[in-house]
Amino acid sequence: MKKTALFTLIILTLFNCDKIMAQQKEEVSRKNLMTAYMSKQEVSNVEIKEIVIPAGCITGYHLHPCPVIGYIISGTVFFQEEGKDGVVLKAGSAFYEPKDKPIVRFDNMSTTEPLVFVAMYLKEADEAIIKMLH
Repeated sequence: MKKTALFTLIILTLFNCDKIMAQQKEEVSRKNLMTAYMSKQEVSNVEIKEIVIPAGCITGYHLHPCPVIGYIISGTVFFQEEGKDGVVLKAGSAFYEPKDKPIVRFDNMSTTEPLVFVAMYLKEADEAIIKMLH
C-alpha cells in the first residue's frame, strides 16, 4: 500500500473513531440512584438475581447475612427496615438492605401486578442470601 493511501486510511479511521466516540458521549448519561454506606465489608462474590414477587404477596420478617443493593424494575413495594419508617418504592427506585438488619416488610403493594426487581447480594464466601425470622 502506498504511503499516501495508508495515511488517508489512518486519517479516515481516526475521524470515524472520533465521530463514533462523540455520538457515544451524547448518548451516555448517569443518574445517581442511591449511595449506600456500609461498615467494613469484604466481598468475595456478588450474586445478582431478578426477583418476581406475585401480586399481593407479603414477604415476611427476614434479614440478609450479606448487604443487598436492589433496583425496582416494575411495580411498587412497601419497604421497612426494623426501627425505621416504611417507604414506598416504585419502578426506577434503588434500595439498600444492610447486612444482618431485620427487614419488617418488603411487600408487593399491588393486588393485580407482580413486583419485579434486581437484587445484588454482596457476599463473603458462602453466605446465604436470606434468613427468615419468626
